[in-house]
Amino acid sequence: MTDPPYAQPADKARARARVASERAATEARIVSLARQHQTIVEGSRWTTDDDEHDPEGSTIAFERAAIASMSREARDELRELDDAELRVERGTYGVCEVCGGAIAEARLDALPTARRCIDCTSRRR
Repeated sequence: MTDPPYAQPADKARARARVASERAATEARIVSLARQHQTIVEGSRWTTDDDEHDPEGSTIAFERAAIASMSREARDELRELDDAELRVERGTYGVCEVCGGAIAEARLDALPTARRCIDCTSRRR
């Protein structure tokens, strides 16, 4: 049985750093989105609750919905990063879940939570 691509300590350290960096960026995005949401809520305190007749109402509602959606996506990404950390510890990070081949470093740099190589991802579409 051959070792998975990240069985070497230096490779594991690089994988951990890659995932940790993405986690820090995602957590910062969540904090920023929470601040933006709070700003919208505080700003709308001085407006009418009647979004239908308030010229700014639809914009405010849209902004709240957009921020809520982006926040959900960021929290989903954190869960994917948790899974990536587990794969690092198990020695399967960087191994395609479909074909078992190595996922290219460039792909992992761009998408640290990648589970499939480019070929398998392309075939899936």
